Amino acid sequence: MKCSIYTFIILFTFCFSSAQEKKSKGDNLFFQYDYKAAALAYESDLKKGNQLSSKQFLNLADAYYKLEMYDKATDVYMDVYVNDTIMDNFHFNKLLVGLTKIDRTTEAKKLFDKRGARMPDELQENVFFNNDLLESENITDVLEFKIFNLESNSPHSDFAPTFYNENLLFTSGRPSEDKSIYLPSGESFLEIYETRKNENGEIYGALPFSKIEKSAFHKATPYYAKELNSIFYILSNTEEGELDFDEKGKNALAIGVQEIDQDFRFVWKDLSTSFYYPFYDSESNRLYFAADLKDGYGGTDIYYVNTNKGNIMSAPINLGPRINSPANEISPFIFENSLYFASDVFYGFGGMDIYKANFKKTLDFSIPVNIGNQINSVADDFGLIIKSEGNGYIGYFASNRDGGKGNDDIYGFVVDRKPGLRTLTLNGSIINPNTRFQPIEGAIVRITDADGTVIKEVYSDAQGNYRLEIPWKDGVSVESSKEGYSVYNASFDENELEQLEKIKLDIDLYQFEDLVEEKEDRTVVKLRKFYFDRGKTEITQDISVELDKVVDMVNRFPKLQIGIETYTDSRGSSASNLKISQDRSDAIKKYLVKNGVPQTNIVSSLGFGEEKILNNCENGVFCIEVLHMQNQRSLLVVLNDNILFD
Repeated sequence: MKCSIYTFIILFTFCFSSAQEKKSKGDNLFFQYDYKAAALAYESDLKKGNQLSSKQFLNLADAYYKLEMYDKATDVYMDVYVNDTIMDNFHFNKLLVGLTKIDRTTEAKKLFDKRGARMPDELQENVFFNNDLLESENITDVLEFKIFNLESNSPHSDFAPTFYNENLLFTSGRPSEDKSIYLPSGESFLEIYETRKNENGEIYGALPFSKIEKSAFHKATPYYAKELNSIFYILSNTEEGELDFDEKGKNALAIGVQEIDQDFRFVWKDLSTSFYYPFYDSESNRLYFAADLKDGYGGTDIYYVNTNKGNIMSAPINLGPRINSPANEISPFIFENSLYFASDVFYGFGGMDIYKANFKKTLDFSIPVNIGNQINSVADDFGLIIKSEGNGYIGYFASNRDGGKGNDDIYGFVVDRKPGLRTLTLNGSIINPNTRFQPIEGAIVRITDADGTVIKEVYSDAQGNYRLEIPWKDGVSVESSKEGYSVYNASFDENELEQLEKIKLDIDLYQFEDLVEEKEDRTVVKLRKFYFDRGKTEITQDISVELDKVVDMVNRFPKLQIGIETYTDSRGSSASNLKISQDRSDAIKKYLVKNGVPQTNIVSSLGFGEEKILNNCENGVFCIEVLHMQNQRSLLVVLNDNILFD
């Protein structure tokens, strides 16, 4: 069995066996990471008729899993899953991975469908989204990479590359005069090496990195923060040059930092918790890392802490279920508003895969997308870094795929554009602008293609928020509606979508009741009263301002049917008043149609002259001007309000 990232995650936390009595010899062996011997010990117990606890059965399954004996591992996992409630999501993920590795993918999907409803909504969405991508033709559209195995790789574990000015740093378990053998891995305690990089991305001349303090134990996964001129890395907990153990005999991995050629200091140290893969983001002043803390979602999760130039200023903050899963997530790396990380979640290609999630300053992450089957393989792929170079990009990652020189090897790649299948993410809030931007819950939001086919739809939550993510399209339409509210419909081209991804797309939905009122025992569009010039039928600017509200309302309520009614006062002859009121209604209709209201939405356009006087100002009665003006009016009557939302 080739060593892989699992060696680093699990084995490189050193333990002494506990003096406490164990029910099985296998417990101590498992605690010391001797999985082969642990499996044999547990098997011996079973042959002797000794009963194993559910926890010991999980240890046995984990041992088989580490030994890549997936048939046996899945059998034991399945027994525990069926017969005991002890199985957590972390081991459930292993069960699903094991099933896919022995060509029982259909069974794995059925198991997830059965239990998936009890898992976070974000995980379910991640699963379905990535499955759709990986099973569709889009997976063949991945960029063409030039991938090469580096000459400086050794027969031992080489991984965790990081850029160091024009050179490269990486971690290796290759033999070293300053390092003894770490028994669980059979390799040397890990060391950080520096190597030169040529213009083609190849590296050469690997030597132990001399700019940080020496240690006889683990030093690994460096990250060079250029802005601080400092190296963040993980190292074995020590006290006065010797390994430091917790009360259970565990030696964990801490995070340290050292400014080049300056003094070393611990950033985060906990004798019972190991930290992995520090990454410092200078723009946000955050330090990211992986760890198996108690509030996690599975194995190792990715966290960040706020810092002041590398000095910790907050407690660890979990990136949440959009990024972290029941599996192990490690090796965070941020480049151009994209988070790259690795996960061994069950819906990948096989082992640990590299994913990419876009985000905004609020760390509102898009769905992590598997970056495709050129970088990722059926083996373990992790620790990707990337930067711009020339007209394209250059990057590195580690893998224990077949054809390498040793356990984990470092691979370089050159590509024209950033790796990862392109997706489209739109998010924002649904609000009612007439009620001080009150959020609207339960509004449907959908994306449709050029043919009007619905690609995806969601509902806004209690805060009015929505989020839509689909494989990239060069043009889409976005629709939103809710019963009793207006309809939103807008189309966006490629350039507009690229801009929308950088901001929120907030959608206004107007409640129907806010836009209408009762007048003269009928429902009419709520407008400020407007007047035609005396004896005139022209649409003035003041009138057009109000009629534009009708145009907007019909756009928002496309099924709206209206009738136009215009009335005059009693002055003048009845015949002339009837004619001018009809001409005014027709002028209103002409304006509405000219500005986009379909003629089918206008059921009638009628002038009633002085037929419906609202006060006593009838023929022959003297009235002041203000009373006559009460009778001059145009009403936009809603004719189908009783069935509009049926």
